[in-house]
Amino acid sequence: VVSTQSTGRMGIDEVGQVCVMIHCGSRGLGHQVATDALTEMERAMRRDNIVVNDRQLACARINSEEGQNYLKAMAAAANYAWVNRSSMTFLCRQAFAKLFHSTPDDLDMHMIYDVSHNIAKIEQHMVEGRQKTLMLHRKGATRAFPPNHPLIPVDYQLTGQPVLIGGTMGTCSYVLTGTDKGMQRTFGTTCHGAGRAYSRAKSRRNLDYLTVLENLKQKGISIRVASPKLVMEEAPESYKNVTDVVDTCHGAGISDKCIKLRPIAVIKG
Repeated sequence: VVSTQSTGRMGIDEVGQVCVMIHCGSRGLGHQVATDALTEMERAMRRDNIVVNDRQLACARINSEEGQNYLKAMAAAANYAWVNRSSMTFLCRQAFAKLFHSTPDDLDMHMIYDVSHNIAKIEQHMVEGRQKTLMLHRKGATRAFPPNHPLIPVDYQLTGQPVLIGGTMGTCSYVLTGTDKGMQRTFGTTCHGAGRAYSRAKSRRNLDYLTVLENLKQKGISIRVASPKLVMEEAPESYKNVTDVVDTCHGAGISDKCIKLRPIAVIKG
């Protein structure tokens, strides 16, 4: 626990408290939306004389047919992701209630926050001293609004928006809060995770399934996984050091460290 004021608001104020972090998006649907849009937008860029320095930054004018097609498909994928997380949260609560012969409410299994990343949002921001309406597309990043921002819930008006930073199944994860400095410098944006050090294919080539499982066992971490290849793809070695990433964001002032979470059990679907 780093910030007791923020943790008190979230209800995570004891060392050793058990938390459940659920990380799921739109899966293959989101990937297909992006793939389809990439092809459409490359044609639109040639038509509209838009030049970028990387193919992955392909774009289109917001009000063009291609732009609107993408936003509608993205919204559908985002809705699917919200339902995924809601369903998993419900099932998780039911599992705990069944095991402990109690209810989710009596177990104090309230949701702290749910937020999308890798998504475009229409927001109000200050640009050169004037408030403007912008479309912010956060990729490999997540929203981190500061205290007193009108778009965050009343419970977090004094602390800033909770920012959920997934680490790896063998290291740790973090909860941060948004800052005023982040609002000024990054339009209220910070990292959303450690980021991959190895591609999924390289992880499968270089890592051994049984070795990864044994390393997790030595750390006292239980794991349930749908397939062996997922173990290699999601191994701690496949990712950058999440603490270094979080420390960088904290040091830059674009988000503040609040809570460090240590894994005791991991489920990979």
